[in-house]
Amino acid sequence: MTKTYEPVPTQRVAFLGLGVMGYPMAGHLKRAGHEVTVYNRTGAKADKWAGEYGGSTAPTPRQAAHEADIVFACVGNDDDLRSVVLGEHGAFAGMKRDAVFVDHTTASAAVARELYEAARRHELHFVDAPVSGGEAGAVNGMLTVMCGGEQAAFDRVRPAAMAFARAFTLIGPSGAGQLAKMVNQICIAGLLQGLSEGINFGMRAGLDMKLVLEVIGKGAAQSWQMDNRGTTMVDDKFDFGFAVDWMRKDLGLCLDEARRTGAALPVAALVDQFYGDVQRMGGTRWDTSSLIRRLRRD
Repeated sequence: MTKTYEPVPTQRVAFLGLGVMGYPMAGHLKRAGHEVTVYNRTGAKADKWAGEYGGSTAPTPRQAAHEADIVFACVGNDDDLRSVVLGEHGAFAGMKRDAVFVDHTTASAAVARELYEAARRHELHFVDAPVSGGEAGAVNGMLTVMCGGEQAAFDRVRPAAMAFARAFTLIGPSGAGQLAKMVNQICIAGLLQGLSEGINFGMRAGLDMKLVLEVIGKGAAQSWQMDNRGTTMVDDKFDFGFAVDWMRKDLGLCLDEARRTGAALPVAALVDQFYGDVQRMGGTRWDTSSLIRRLRRD
């Protein structure tokens, strides 16, 4: 798939974190015509990216962020995020006044609010902007991005961010993007468990489950997970996609937030335990659709 970029003013941007998601996201920014400097904890990955896309590298987040209009980040968790943002070598120490930091990490709403306040003290702006769409969405520049922060900062970064997004939406104030991503993961967890049970039930009943999925996929049971993971679940293939380890991290954030707010998440809590079973089966890096493996063990 070839991404078509809308013509927008060239901006000087930095991208921190070149993992499965960040690497292609930064590439889209460069291909869209922006001046891009990247930082990655493993420098060789940054050098590889620069060789492929022609951008610049920096040895620290602070140096990458120097003079940038927008600093994007996509790292692992709350602590990783703090490590690239705060401190002597963090991005905030190098960003120019009034610049915007956009965080695409799936992290807690609490750390989003913490860094939003820290940004204000530095006379900067902070937008929490977790993404949905997985590796394929990042590679194709078709991510869905849920944002929390101020309208003015959101409006400034949206034109550049559309280089890797198909939707870039302000949900509410700081932390709202992370909370929306939690809703997304809660829904996915329940869908995948239901899909696992349905496919396993049908196979044990002797049905041609690929045909069944084709039929019910035209009705009320249709979902992205059914369309994109149903047949691979039938084929017992899971060596791709969003890893179980990542989903457990995300569900942990959901459950922590639910304890704080008093929200009931009985199904999400149960599916989180089921993913623990998959991890113990050796499926830490399997796609999240591997939930069905639990049902096939006997």
